[in-house]
Amino acid sequence: MSYSDSVGSIKSWAEDDRPREKLLIKGKSALSDAELLAILIGMGTKDHSAVDLAKIILQSVDYDLYKLSRLSVSDLKRIKGIGEAKAISIISAMELGRRKRENERSKRVFLTDSQSVYNHMKPHMLDLPHEEFWILCLSKRLEILKTVHISTGGLAATLADPRVIFRHALENSCTSLVLCHNHPSGNLNPSQDDIQLTKKLKSGAHLLEITLSDHIIFTDSGYLSFADQGLL
Repeated sequence: MSYSDSVGSIKSWAEDDRPREKLLIKGKSALSDAELLAILIGMGTKDHSAVDLAKIILQSVDYDLYKLSRLSVSDLKRIKGIGEAKAISIISAMELGRRKRENERSKRVFLTDSQSVYNHMKPHMLDLPHEEFWILCLSKRLEILKTVHISTGGLAATLADPRVIFRHALENSCTSLVLCHNHPSGNLNPSQDDIQLTKKLKSGAHLLEITLSDHIIFTDSGYLSFADQGLL
């Protein structure tokens, strides 16, 4: 059967019968909360499909997933059609989601100064025999939203395309940006190319209402901060 044939046949099914198939074809983000919950429930009853049961559960908590996460096995079992096994599946899934959020919070990194940038970049840039260019996308509170490798160069130069840099900045909704590239030679002095590129990127960032907070030149033994040196 071809992909188009498969989609056509699934479209002929009742909506309540196909959340799993919808996930396989369209991806998890295409499913509603009720459809995702229905997959956890598995099978419906003679009176209600799994999606119907999911909608009943969500209605009971005002469609608030936080309230759903606070329900106990006993709470869920009060809903007709939800037995112990279904209730345990739902609670287990909500607990996994809670642990994921907790894990994400524990990994949040905030930059306080140029030294914290240098320390953050050590795992990425230490002992490199060639130049690399990276950016840090930051929130208004200077939390690192994403650390992005932009390019790899040779022994003495690397390419930093402003279009690539600002595409990543916009995709990550950052309000502040830190540039970082290394000098394998160990020389901390910025070249004229480094200075010109920084000015160019600062002007571009300003047009996009993004703050260029710093440009770090990284070496294995230390760093130079454009912000600390008054070069921004």
